[in-house]
Amino acid sequence: MKREERRQAIMDLLVEKRAVELDDLAERFAVSKMTIHRDLDDLEAEGVLRKVRGGATIEAGTQFESDFRIRARQDGEAKARMARAALELVEPGMTVMINDGSMAALLGSALVDKRPLTVITNNAAVIDDLKDEPGITLIALGGVFNAKFNAFFGVVTEHALGRLRADLAFISAPAVSGLQAFHMEDAIVHTKRAMMAAATRSCLLINHARFGRTALHVLSDLTDFDTIITDDAPAPEERAAMDRAGIILTIAKD
Repeated sequence: MKREERRQAIMDLLVEKRAVELDDLAERFAVSKMTIHRDLDDLEAEGVLRKVRGGATIEAGTQFESDFRIRARQDGEAKARMARAALELVEPGMTVMINDGSMAALLGSALVDKRPLTVITNNAAVIDDLKDEPGITLIALGGVFNAKFNAFFGVVTEHALGRLRADLAFISAPAVSGLQAFHMEDAIVHTKRAMMAAATRSCLLINHARFGRTALHVLSDLTDFDTIITDDAPAPEERAAMDRAGIILTIAKD
Protein backbone atom coordinates (compact mmCIF):
# COMPACT_ATOMS: atom_id res chain seq x y z
CA MET A 1 0.00 0.00 0.00
CA LYS A 2 1.32 3.42 -0.94
CA ARG A 3 1.77 6.11 1.71
CA GLU A 4 -1.18 8.22 0.54
CA GLU A 5 -3.41 5.15 0.36
CA ARG A 6 -2.41 4.19 3.90
CA ARG A 7 -3.14 7.66 5.21
CA GLN A 8 -6.55 7.63 3.54
CA ALA A 9 -7.23 4.23 5.09
CA ILE A 10 -6.31 5.63 8.51
CA MET A 11 -8.78 8.48 7.96
CA ASP A 12 -11.47 5.96 6.97
CA LEU A 13 -10.85 4.02 10.18
CA LEU A 14 -11.09 7.21 12.22
CA VAL A 15 -14.47 8.03 10.67
CA GLU A 16 -15.68 4.56 11.63
CA LYS A 17 -14.10 4.16 15.05
CA ARG A 18 -13.23 7.76 16.07
CA ALA A 19 -9.96 6.50 17.59
CA VAL A 20 -7.15 4.19 16.48
CA GLU A 21 -4.25 2.48 18.24
CA LEU A 22 -0.67 2.61 17.03
CA ASP A 23 -0.01 -1.12 17.45
CA ASP A 24 -3.18 -2.07 15.58
CA LEU A 25 -2.34 0.23 12.67
CA ALA A 26 1.21 -1.13 12.36
CA GLU A 27 -0.13 -4.70 12.27
CA ARG A 28 -2.99 -3.87 9.91
CA PHE A 29 -0.74 -2.21 7.33
CA ALA A 30 2.32 -4.41 7.91
CA VAL A 31 4.64 -1.47 8.53
CA SER A 32 6.78 -0.33 11.45
CA LYS A 33 5.44 1.70 14.35
CA MET A 34 7.79 4.49 13.30
CA THR A 35 6.12 4.60 9.89
CA ILE A 36 2.71 4.89 11.54
CA HIS A 37 4.06 7.58 13.85
CA ARG A 38 5.11 9.59 10.78
CA ASP A 39 1.69 9.08 9.17
CA LEU A 40 -0.06 10.28 12.31
CA ASP A 41 2.32 13.23 12.63
CA ASP A 42 1.52 14.30 9.07
CA LEU A 43 -2.24 13.92 9.57
CA GLU A 44 -2.03 15.82 12.85
CA ALA A 45 -0.16 18.65 11.11
CA GLU A 46 -3.03 18.83 8.60
CA GLY A 47 -5.52 19.08 11.46
CA VAL A 48 -7.17 15.75 10.64
CA LEU A 49 -6.57 14.14 14.04
CA ARG A 50 -4.85 14.62 17.37
CA LYS A 51 -2.33 12.15 18.67
CA VAL A 52 -2.91 10.64 22.09
CA ARG A 53 -0.91 8.14 24.07
CA GLY A 54 -0.71 4.95 22.01
CA GLY A 55 -2.68 6.21 19.04
CA ALA A 56 -4.86 9.01 17.70
CA THR A 57 -8.42 10.32 17.87
CA ILE A 58 -10.76 12.68 16.05
CA GLU A 59 -12.73 13.51 19.18
CA ALA A 60 -12.74 17.25 19.84
CA GLY A 61 -10.52 18.71 22.54
CA THR A 62 -10.28 22.15 24.08
CA GLN A 63 -7.99 23.24 21.23
CA PHE A 64 -8.79 20.66 18.56
CA GLU A 65 -11.58 19.99 16.08
CA SER A 66 -11.21 17.40 13.34
CA ASP A 67 -10.93 18.29 9.67
CA PHE A 68 -14.07 19.15 7.66
CA ARG A 69 -13.40 16.09 5.46
CA ILE A 70 -13.78 13.88 8.52
CA ARG A 71 -16.79 15.62 10.02
CA ALA A 72 -18.65 15.63 6.69
CA ARG A 73 -18.66 11.82 6.80
CA GLN A 74 -19.93 11.47 10.37
CA ASP A 75 -23.41 11.30 11.90
CA GLY A 76 -25.23 11.66 8.59
CA GLU A 77 -28.62 10.53 9.90
CA ALA A 78 -28.47 12.83 12.93
CA LYS A 79 -27.49 15.79 10.76
CA ALA A 80 -30.35 15.07 8.36
CA ARG A 81 -32.86 15.12 11.24
CA MET A 82 -31.46 18.39 12.54
CA ALA A 83 -31.54 19.91 9.05
CA ARG A 84 -35.22 19.04 8.69
CA ALA A 85 -35.99 20.60 12.07
CA ALA A 86 -34.01 23.73 11.16
CA LEU A 87 -35.85 24.07 7.84
CA GLU A 88 -39.10 24.49 9.75
CA LEU A 89 -37.78 27.88 10.93
CA VAL A 90 -37.26 29.10 7.35
CA GLU A 91 -39.93 30.74 5.23
CA PRO A 92 -39.70 31.73 1.56
CA GLY A 93 -38.50 35.29 1.11
CA MET A 94 -36.23 35.26 4.15
CA THR A 95 -32.58 36.25 4.32
CA VAL A 96 -30.71 33.42 6.04
CA MET A 97 -27.12 33.18 7.27
CA ILE A 98 -25.29 29.86 7.36
CA ASN A 99 -21.95 29.50 9.14
CA ASP A 100 -19.13 27.00 8.65
CA GLY A 101 -19.37 23.31 9.50
CA SER A 102 -20.55 20.02 8.06
CA MET A 103 -23.96 20.25 9.75
CA ALA A 104 -24.43 23.73 8.29
CA ALA A 105 -23.32 22.46 4.88
CA LEU A 106 -26.06 19.85 4.86
CA LEU A 107 -28.65 22.41 5.92
CA GLY A 108 -27.42 24.86 3.29
CA SER A 109 -27.98 22.39 0.48
CA ALA A 110 -31.53 21.75 1.75
CA LEU A 111 -32.50 25.44 1.63
CA VAL A 112 -33.49 25.09 -2.02
CA ASP A 113 -36.77 23.62 -0.75
CA LYS A 114 -37.62 27.03 0.77
CA ARG A 115 -36.80 29.28 -2.17
CA PRO A 116 -36.95 32.12 -2.96
CA LEU A 117 -34.30 32.94 -0.36
CA THR A 118 -31.29 35.14 0.12
CA VAL A 119 -28.47 33.10 1.65
CA ILE A 120 -25.39 34.67 3.23
CA THR A 121 -22.57 32.27 4.00
CA ASN A 122 -18.85 31.80 4.52
CA ASN A 123 -19.19 28.02 4.10
CA ALA A 124 -17.44 26.89 0.89
CA ALA A 125 -19.60 23.75 0.64
CA VAL A 126 -22.79 25.82 0.80
CA ILE A 127 -21.42 28.28 -1.76
CA ASP A 128 -20.65 25.41 -4.11
CA ASP A 129 -24.08 23.79 -3.64
CA LEU A 130 -26.13 26.97 -4.10
CA LYS A 131 -24.16 29.00 -6.64
CA ASP A 132 -26.22 27.81 -9.63
CA GLU A 133 -29.59 27.38 -7.93
CA PRO A 134 -32.45 29.49 -9.34
CA GLY A 135 -34.47 31.27 -6.69
CA ILE A 136 -31.45 31.58 -4.39
CA THR A 137 -29.71 34.94 -4.09
CA LEU A 138 -26.31 33.88 -2.80
CA ILE A 139 -24.06 36.30 -0.94
CA ALA A 140 -20.70 34.60 -0.56
CA LEU A 141 -18.56 36.05 2.21
CA GLY A 142 -14.89 36.47 1.36
CA GLY A 143 -11.95 36.43 3.73
CA VAL A 144 -9.09 34.11 4.53
CA PHE A 145 -9.88 30.56 3.44
CA ASN A 146 -9.36 27.90 6.12
CA ALA A 147 -9.08 24.47 4.50
CA LYS A 148 -9.59 22.60 7.77
CA PHE A 149 -12.98 24.24 8.29
CA ASN A 150 -13.69 24.69 4.55
CA ALA A 151 -14.81 28.28 5.09
CA PHE A 152 -13.72 31.92 5.07
CA PHE A 153 -12.84 33.92 8.18
CA GLY A 154 -11.06 37.05 9.31
CA VAL A 155 -11.34 40.82 9.12
CA VAL A 156 -12.74 40.85 5.57
CA THR A 157 -15.48 38.39 6.55
CA GLU A 158 -16.40 40.30 9.69
CA HIS A 159 -16.43 43.66 7.87
CA ALA A 160 -18.86 42.29 5.27
CA LEU A 161 -21.13 40.91 7.99
CA GLY A 162 -21.16 44.31 9.67
CA ARG A 163 -22.81 45.72 6.52
CA LEU A 164 -25.46 43.01 6.18
CA ARG A 165 -28.64 42.02 8.00
CA ALA A 166 -30.56 38.73 8.04
CA ASP A 167 -33.78 37.33 9.44
CA LEU A 168 -32.15 34.18 10.79
CA ALA A 169 -28.62 32.90 11.45
CA PHE A 170 -27.78 29.22 11.79
CA ILE A 171 -24.75 28.77 14.06
CA SER A 172 -23.00 25.50 14.91
CA ALA A 173 -20.65 24.81 17.80
CA PRO A 174 -18.37 21.93 18.78
CA ALA A 175 -18.97 22.19 22.52
CA VAL A 176 -21.59 23.20 25.08
CA SER A 177 -21.12 23.08 28.83
CA GLY A 178 -23.52 24.44 31.37
CA LEU A 179 -25.14 27.48 29.80
CA GLN A 180 -22.39 28.39 27.35
CA ALA A 181 -21.29 27.37 23.86
CA PHE A 182 -17.59 27.12 23.02
CA HIS A 183 -15.19 26.96 20.09
CA MET A 184 -11.46 26.30 19.89
CA GLU A 185 -10.58 28.88 17.20
CA ASP A 186 -10.73 32.60 18.00
CA ALA A 187 -11.13 33.75 14.36
CA ILE A 188 -14.13 31.44 13.98
CA VAL A 189 -15.65 32.74 17.20
CA HIS A 190 -15.44 36.31 15.84
CA THR A 191 -17.21 35.35 12.61
CA LYS A 192 -19.97 33.42 14.36
CA ARG A 193 -20.57 36.31 16.75
CA ALA A 194 -20.71 38.73 13.82
CA MET A 195 -23.38 36.57 12.18
CA MET A 196 -25.43 36.49 15.37
CA ALA A 197 -25.17 40.28 15.72
CA ALA A 198 -26.36 40.74 12.13
CA ALA A 199 -29.41 38.49 12.45
CA THR A 200 -32.80 39.13 14.02
CA ARG A 201 -32.89 35.56 15.33
CA SER A 202 -30.18 32.94 15.88
CA CYS A 203 -30.42 29.16 15.98
CA LEU A 204 -27.73 26.94 17.50
CA LEU A 205 -27.21 23.53 15.86
CA ILE A 206 -25.30 21.03 17.99
CA ASN A 207 -24.95 17.27 18.14
CA HIS A 208 -26.03 15.84 21.51
CA ALA A 209 -22.59 14.25 21.98
CA ARG A 210 -21.06 17.74 22.09
CA PHE A 211 -22.86 18.66 25.32
CA GLY A 212 -20.78 18.49 28.49
CA ARG A 213 -17.64 19.64 26.67
CA THR A 214 -15.67 22.87 26.61
CA ALA A 215 -13.22 24.45 24.19
CA LEU A 216 -10.70 27.24 24.50
CA HIS A 217 -12.99 30.19 23.74
CA VAL A 218 -16.49 31.02 24.94
CA LEU A 219 -18.63 31.58 21.85
CA SER A 220 -21.84 32.72 23.51
CA ASP A 221 -24.30 32.19 26.32
CA LEU A 222 -27.05 29.77 25.35
CA THR A 223 -29.61 32.44 26.22
CA ASP A 224 -28.34 34.44 23.22
CA PHE A 225 -29.95 31.88 20.90
CA ASP A 226 -33.64 31.95 20.09
CA THR A 227 -33.66 28.25 19.23
CA ILE A 228 -31.33 25.33 20.04
CA ILE A 229 -31.64 22.18 17.93
CA THR A 230 -29.96 18.86 18.69
CA ASP A 231 -30.38 15.30 17.48
CA ASP A 232 -30.93 13.53 20.81
CA ALA A 233 -31.29 14.31 24.50
CA PRO A 234 -28.04 15.36 26.20
CA ALA A 235 -26.93 13.99 29.56
CA PRO A 236 -29.49 14.62 32.33
CA GLU A 237 -27.29 17.12 34.18
CA GLU A 238 -26.83 19.20 31.01
CA ARG A 239 -30.55 19.13 30.26
CA ALA A 240 -31.38 20.05 33.85
CA ALA A 241 -29.16 23.14 33.74
CA MET A 242 -30.96 24.35 30.61
CA ASP A 243 -34.37 23.61 32.07
CA ARG A 244 -33.56 25.63 35.18
CA ALA A 245 -32.53 28.56 32.99
CA GLY A 246 -35.74 28.33 30.96
CA ILE A 247 -33.87 27.37 27.77
CA ILE A 248 -35.99 25.38 25.32
CA LEU A 249 -34.18 22.56 23.58
CA THR A 250 -35.61 21.15 20.34
CA ILE A 251 -34.76 17.49 19.75
CA ALA A 252 -35.01 16.62 16.07
CA LYS A 253 -37.16 13.56 15.46
CA ASP A 254 -37.28 11.11 12.56
